[in-house]
Amino acid sequence: MKFAVVVFPGSNCDIDMFHAIKDELGEEVEYVWHDVKNLDEFDGILLPGGFSYGDYLRSGAIARFSNVMQEVVKAAEAGKPVLGVCNGFQILLESGLLPGAMRRNESLKFICKPVQLKVENNETMFSSEYSQGEVIMIPIAHGEGNYYCDQETLQQLKDNNQIVFTYDNNPNGSLENIAGIVNEKGNVLGMMPHPERAVDELLGGADGLKLFKSIVKQWREANVINA
Repeated sequence: MKFAVVVFPGSNCDIDMFHAIKDELGEEVEYVWHDVKNLDEFDGILLPGGFSYGDYLRSGAIARFSNVMQEVVKAAEAGKPVLGVCNGFQILLESGLLPGAMRRNESLKFICKPVQLKVENNETMFSSEYSQGEVIMIPIAHGEGNYYCDQETLQQLKDNNQIVFTYDNNPNGSLENIAGIVNEKGNVLGMMPHPERAVDELLGGADGLKLFKSIVKQWREANVINA
């Protein structure tokens, strides 16, 4: 499986994402600059954390207009897995690939620490290697991770089982403790915690590795079926 790690001006978690794919999974991966106009050669798209374009206006608000985002939308519509972490999640929200918006943390402070997450839905291409209800430890690092949506959207997320991860102890005020959601199709995941920073026990834990293993497993199974 071949992944693209999209790099925006201000991305700072792209190297972590690259390491998770290349060194921990042993899969093919390349950095892709934000002005690229074709992602057809890639099987999966990864939007890393950081401060794209300095987080001016709003986090992710400028990055959504980058040339590469047209290709990310195209990949999502084609059913390819698209993962946005932290700033990547914010970009997915701004681009309309996921519903809702991000607000400043309730404390109005930047938060950087490991947090416990609960796996609310293990039937997605990003979470199949986890057990339903499994509690995992994944680090966060954000100032605008307070997820919000209107009540109609929230009900849709619940009805469609789109809430994949929730916080055990909400660190930022996020609505319904939401830490990660998928689109209705199930191939686009946005999450604030950083699974790429939890892929090796040397880093303090490897609970994030199952997420990347899930993507590869589901992709391979789908391609065997379609072959």
